Amino acid sequence: MKLDGNCQVALSTVGLIVVLSTSTCALSAEFWVAPNGDDAGKGTRQEPFATLPRARDAARALPPGQERRIVLREGKYFNTHITLAPQDSGLIIVAAPGEQPILCGGQAITGWNREGSHFCAAALPDYPKLPAGGLGRWEIRSLQVNGTWRPRARFPAQGELLHETVFNVRWMSTTGGGWERKPTREELTTLIYREGDLPTDLEIGNVEITVFHKWDESCVGIAQNDVANRILRLRPAPGHPPGAFNVKRYVIWNTREGLQTPGQWRHDRVTQRLIYYPLPGEDISKLEVIVPAVTTIIRLQGAEREKVKAITLRGLTLTGTTVPLISGGFAARNLDGAVSLSNTEDCSLDRLTIRCVGGHGVKAGGMQSGARVVNCEVTQCGAGGVYVEGTGAVISNNYISSVGRSYPSAVALQGGGTGVVVSHNEIHDCPYSAICYSASESVFEGNLIYDCMKVLGDGAAIYLSGATGSVLRGNVARDFRDVTPGHGASAYYLDERCTKCVVEKNLALRVAHPTHNHMATNNAIRNNVFVVPENTRLTFPRCDGFTFERNIVMAEGRIRVEGVQAITNWHKNVLFSRTGSIELVELDRYRAIGTTTHLPDGVLLADPRLRDPQNANVAFERDSPALTLGIVPIDVTTAGRKPPKR
Repeated sequence: MKLDGNCQVALSTVGLIVVLSTSTCALSAEFWVAPNGDDAGKGTRQEPFATLPRARDAARALPPGQERRIVLREGKYFNTHITLAPQDSGLIIVAAPGEQPILCGGQAITGWNREGSHFCAAALPDYPKLPAGGLGRWEIRSLQVNGTWRPRARFPAQGELLHETVFNVRWMSTTGGGWERKPTREELTTLIYREGDLPTDLEIGNVEITVFHKWDESCVGIAQNDVANRILRLRPAPGHPPGAFNVKRYVIWNTREGLQTPGQWRHDRVTQRLIYYPLPGEDISKLEVIVPAVTTIIRLQGAEREKVKAITLRGLTLTGTTVPLISGGFAARNLDGAVSLSNTEDCSLDRLTIRCVGGHGVKAGGMQSGARVVNCEVTQCGAGGVYVEGTGAVISNNYISSVGRSYPSAVALQGGGTGVVVSHNEIHDCPYSAICYSASESVFEGNLIYDCMKVLGDGAAIYLSGATGSVLRGNVARDFRDVTPGHGASAYYLDERCTKCVVEKNLALRVAHPTHNHMATNNAIRNNVFVVPENTRLTFPRCDGFTFERNIVMAEGRIRVEGVQAITNWHKNVLFSRTGSIELVELDRYRAIGTTTHLPDGVLLADPRLRDPQNANVAFERDSPALTLGIVPIDVTTAGRKPPKR
């Protein structure tokens, strides 16, 4: 035992060493937890507890004002769920130095038997006795095998089915109040399918359906299959009616017909069995198959008048959560996270690894204060990666990938608030937007984004809505394409009510729609480089008061600026189309009312002479005309993650 200071007293509390230092007059205590520990033990390094809740309770038993630390030893902790409340403020939960504790929100399944020529099946055990955090019964919507996410049985195997439901009500925009007429419950819960698309013996007790909308989707159950009229009755109600926005796509999950490809699985709720289709060479007796039981592994739960303060989670791995059968809403915002925060102040998530979870990796809704998510890796999520709302949040130096596995409208990094810093994150493999925020007086800087917008449209690498005075600076958005008609996929998108925002010194590379702006006013787009190997569009419908200056737009095909009347200040821009085709289009709302090829003052038509734009080197050659205009070259080599500070 090492004691600090000149006036040190060793006290025994729950068998643990408590140290008093005269330099700070602060007490500190450390509790240890190990998978082979004993909750009846002392919680010391030599005699650790077995569970995290036991260590939390021991920490709570200490007098107020002590620094309390829980240290987790290496290994797996199954069926883990813990809630930290205001009395836990100041608690630090860390991994033992050099070790990797894994907190699993479920348990391993054994007792597998062959079923038919392809499948293996195992009976599910009794649902674990959990004090909180569970659904009360097995509802398996994510599965991991040997630490890797495995896809659920899907019908059809590829693509989507098309339905025939019609909902011809006008969408008035989000700020306009949504639907011109509120949908009835009948409209929300009725889907008319095409003849011959679905089996007549569809297993209502097992199957679920994803109904796609325009920028989100609803995953719900099926209450009835009216075969004679080809009508599915949905329960619970989707977020929008089937057929809304004239979108007709849907997918069926967890059905026998969908179990077609090695690596897939389904949960037979009628017989309470798990059926798995092994990959070639897999020996089911040697696989670790984890079924999730909880929706959240660590929950920080404060109250509006009493916050959870200054809790730190560091170096932990979290895996294996599920979600309830509810409509996730836009960006799956109704779902939980493996780590969930509510009403917190100055709490920090540092160097966490979160993977193979049914909901979000991190969900911090309800306006936190000073939340930090730094140096984390979040991958293989059914919903989004990191969702943080609040003031003064810092989301920095994280790696986020493979999100939206079950909810494609989920966003890799999402939130809202004021004074937010989102910097140097690397984000890829997203079905929808990579970053989506409603944040004012905030900075989005140095992020590296690629391979996003793979399923849905009307989104972007970085999307802002309702923001005032925010800055997008030094980001790289590259290598993704439009997969849906309409608004498609943009690099940088300022949407409804964005004002006084600045988009500067960013690179959009191989993205056909570098900037889209909608119902936004008095914003500046300046000193950016947009390089497109095809036709490109820069769009400003229902916008006003934009400054567009010192930008370089370089396209192999046509350059088309729509809503050109929204740009009131053109200054020192270089536009270059190798086909020589540049169109400036005036809009009346969304309708083109005039097109000209006459360039306004402040636009130079010339090859900008970039050094190696296809490899993101957008420095100027010595003879670049941009230099004569006084345009400053941008340097995006630092975009993406930086080595974490130790």
